[in-house]
Order: sequence, then C-alpha cells, then structure tokens
Amino acid sequence: MTVPQLPVDEIVAAQRPYRRDAARNYDALLSAAREVFAESGAEAPLEDIARRAGVGIATLYRNFPTRRHLFESVYADEVAALCRVAEGVAALEPWEALDSWLRRFVGYSVTKRAIREAMDDESDIFQACRESMYRAGGPLFDRARQAGRIRTDIDFDDLLRMVAGITATNFLDDAQRDRVLGVALDGVRAVR
Repeated sequence: MTVPQLPVDEIVAAQRPYRRDAARNYDALLSAAREVFAESGAEAPLEDIARRAGVGIATLYRNFPTRRHLFESVYADEVAALCRVAEGVAALEPWEALDSWLRRFVGYSVTKRAIREAMDDESDIFQACRESMYRAGGPLFDRARQAGRIRTDIDFDDLLRMVAGITATNFLDDAQRDRVLGVALDGVRAVR
C-alpha cells in the first residue's frame, strides 16, 4: 500500500526551510517543542523550547512568528509522521498493521492533547491534517475489516474516537495506558 501525496505533506514541505543549517534548526525546534509541550503543556515558555533546541529565541521567532504557528507546525509534523507509519506497517498482517498504527496514534494523541486547545477545528491546517490521517489510516482499517478481523458494527471514525478518548485520560504510567488500550482493542476484534 502506498499512501498518496497527502494535504499534510504539502503543509510540512512548505514550512520547512531549504538551507541545510536552517532546516536543522527548524527540526530541532519542532522536536524540542513536541517534548516541552508534552511535559509542560501548551503554555510552556517558548524560551524553554529554544534552549532545549540549542538555538536563540530569535531563531525560534524567525521560524515560528507566533505560538500558534509553532502549534500548527508541531501538529502537522506529528500527523505527517503518523501517515508515514501507516505506509510502513501496511505490509504486516491486517490486524497487526492496524494495531501498530493505532499504538502510534496513541503517541501522537498524547502530544496533540498538549496543544489541542490552541488549535481551531475549522483551520485549514487542522482540516488538512484530519483528512490526511483518515486517508492514511482508513485503508488499514478497511483491510482488517475485509480480512474479518474487526467487528462489523463500528467504522474507522468510531475507532479513532475510542482511542482518542482513552488518550484523554490521565494514567499512572504508559504501561497502564497500554493495558487499557489493549483491552479496548480486544473489544474491536471480530470474534473468531
């Protein structure tokens, strides 16, 4: 399965600088922002992000003029990575492919939760990311359904909402979250 060019790919490509040193700083800022937002929430000081990336605050603002630009870039980058995972797991057995993708979706959701409140559901970036995510993960769901591995009374949107609901809960640790996710996914499987 090859994932076609997705709207989020265009967004990510348009935002990333071409010069090698500028691209390296941009990538370091995205990585640092992802970590800092996950640890400290959406209101984390931008200076902490710049420091963790090893750049000055002016470099951060040159790449991301506002906090919202940074949120949107982190969000789009996470969705693009999630879409690449869909392509990477597509050769696996249908249930294993979907399960692998959903577990990566959980990691994406944890980061997304930190910036979700700052995002506008109607923004072009949010809509492009949502479309890309559905176009990447939907075929994995369809393939598992065609193989008889998923209950017939749910659809892909139901599944994503269930997993997103799980990730919205605070757990004692990642192991507990993974156990709860496993129980929920067992409920999605078709009885054989």
